[in-house]
Amino acid sequence: MRDQLRTGGVPEAVIDDAVLILSELLSNACKHGRPLGNALAGDGDVRAAWRVDPGGRLVVEVTDGGGPTRPAPATPSVTAHGGRGLNIITALSDDWGVRDDARGEVTVWVLVHADVHDPDAGCRRDDFASRVAAPAVSSIPGLDFADAFDDLD
Repeated sequence: MRDQLRTGGVPEAVIDDAVLILSELLSNACKHGRPLGNALAGDGDVRAAWRVDPGGRLVVEVTDGGGPTRPAPATPSVTAHGGRGLNIITALSDDWGVRDDARGEVTVWVLVHADVHDPDAGCRRDDFASRVAAPAVSSIPGLDFADAFDDLD
């Protein structure tokens, strides 16, 4: 995917987002979806596709055999080991959705960027994330890491 998009002139930042989105979609398909076809488990397949359409929109899709639940963003706890994938996709993409097929296939599609030919296409949204520098633990008054272990035998 990376090589094909790079060859097509898609900006690196958009490619990085598309690769992460594809990874999240494939992980979700493997974890929550059934394989394509009639296989109940095992060697079944999922299908991944990507394209830059004539309008310059980069679309990534993953299709599986459906599952017991519909893809929906979750609100995981801070300590949860998962549940953030669709929130990541929402933050990195312009749009996404789910399409059902008559054969029971389910496709999650993501519009990664509406115009990859735009010179600003490689710029992330301003509201996505900010880097915040935390103070060193040693500079926080009254906080001594060793004190937490004083009562342990």
